[in-house]
Amino acid sequence: MHQSYDAVFIGAGHNSLASALHLAASGWKVGVFEQAAVAGGAVKSGAYTLPGFQHDWAAMNLSLFAGSPFMKTYGAELAQHGLEFAPVSNPFASVFPDGTWCGVSTDATATRARIAKLSQADAATWVRLTEGFAAEAPHLFGLLGTRMRLHALAYFVFKTLRSKGLGGTLDMTRFLLQSPRQWLTQTFESPKVQAMLGAWGMHLDFAPDVAGGALFPYLEGMAGQAFGMVLGKGGSDTIIRALVAAITARGGQIETEQTVTRVLHTNGKASGIVLEDGREITASRAVIANVAPRAMPKLTGTASDFDAKLTTFSHAPGTMMLHLALSDLPDWTAGNELKDYAYVHLAPSLDQMARTYQQAKAGLLPDEPIVVVGQPTSVDPSRAPEGKHTLWLQIRMAPGDIKGDAKGEIGATDWTQAAEPFAQRALDILERYAPGTRAKILGQRIVPPTELESDNPNLVGGDQICGSHHLAQNFLFRPVRGYADGSTPIQNLYLTGAAVWPGAGLGAGSGYLLAQKLTGK
Repeated sequence: MHQSYDAVFIGAGHNSLASALHLAASGWKVGVFEQAAVAGGAVKSGAYTLPGFQHDWAAMNLSLFAGSPFMKTYGAELAQHGLEFAPVSNPFASVFPDGTWCGVSTDATATRARIAKLSQADAATWVRLTEGFAAEAPHLFGLLGTRMRLHALAYFVFKTLRSKGLGGTLDMTRFLLQSPRQWLTQTFESPKVQAMLGAWGMHLDFAPDVAGGALFPYLEGMAGQAFGMVLGKGGSDTIIRALVAAITARGGQIETEQTVTRVLHTNGKASGIVLEDGREITASRAVIANVAPRAMPKLTGTASDFDAKLTTFSHAPGTMMLHLALSDLPDWTAGNELKDYAYVHLAPSLDQMARTYQQAKAGLLPDEPIVVVGQPTSVDPSRAPEGKHTLWLQIRMAPGDIKGDAKGEIGATDWTQAAEPFAQRALDILERYAPGTRAKILGQRIVPPTELESDNPNLVGGDQICGSHHLAQNFLFRPVRGYADGSTPIQNLYLTGAAVWPGAGLGAGSGYLLAQKLTGK
């Protein structure tokens, strides 16, 4: 039976699904084809350790989705289809080797008091920054939501100049170009406050000395103070389940376990796709690929300058995931109050983060990887049997291809043998800060970078953000200069996902911007 749509999607990541919902709501007939058994890409949840323990496979933090323009438009509809959030008032903290900690919560007085224990000057700076965030946020979020076309960017600059003046606009530009270390050391005097905020840069491939990374520690710190964090009730896949149900209710079709082998195009215009089972699916208005850039030339069979640039698209170092089912939450030496935090970063200094990043970039297993400890059951106890807990460990950074071990202990250079000892290294770090955690483990699942990629080919080398956000590959250059709006040289063929501006994060940004462009609304 011949299948024909207005738009077909290759891949069912959250950007694809957001785009598909907007198109369906605009009267388009949409079909989504996903190679995996479930939709959602890196946003999925399951009992990966023991029955009754629900873990987020990769993505856990849904704050960007909850606060996105897409959610503002479709939130009520998604709620009708089961979307439910779990708000977090204690979003993140960092612990340090001397047994101290510092964290950010929505209680401004408590956050200020914690910072004041480290530095009175930093506490005053924190108050100044948080009080000024409301004035800065429209400009920064406005930039992140701007279409990366010259006329749209020019209009954004014009509005910013009119609002902030030349001096203020230049100051903002300088800030956007700074590395995390530059901004943090110029702004705060306590190395612990610097480390607490600097850890967020590591989530987006911005090690302390990488230009252009200052924005993310700032935004995460300010947003954490102002809004807290948002997790998905029962798992991060609550957004995927709701999106799938909403699309289906509007007449869209979603097929899983369907591999797309080719994009059909003639005379420079895309007209559909070919599935592995031989079916040809036609699309009268758009073919939208939610794939890593290097996969696009394989689908089109073309070899243009655009394709050459896609194949050299740079990916960030990989990540290892470690899922634990626990009899109880970790007993943090620094204090039991840490049990209430969604994220606890084990990243004690900017220097250590920089060393870890360079080691991973060199292909070495870091001697002391950054460990992000997620404690979702402290917020959402429905994810585990009564009295039990899950722990979500994100181990950054980890090379996709191993060339050696910076510590000289792990001889294996393939992940089938290196995964277990590297996971034990991460657990050793956790034990330093929370002794006895190993004894509480009821079940575990190690997911090395190679498995992240085999499960989802967009996560090249275990890169969870589908491409470095360094300045040469961001803004107008994400993924290629002239195509940051998701367009391609082939008419009616588009690229979406984290590799397209505005990049990684669960904000549905690239998918929603593209759908608005296609519908003119």
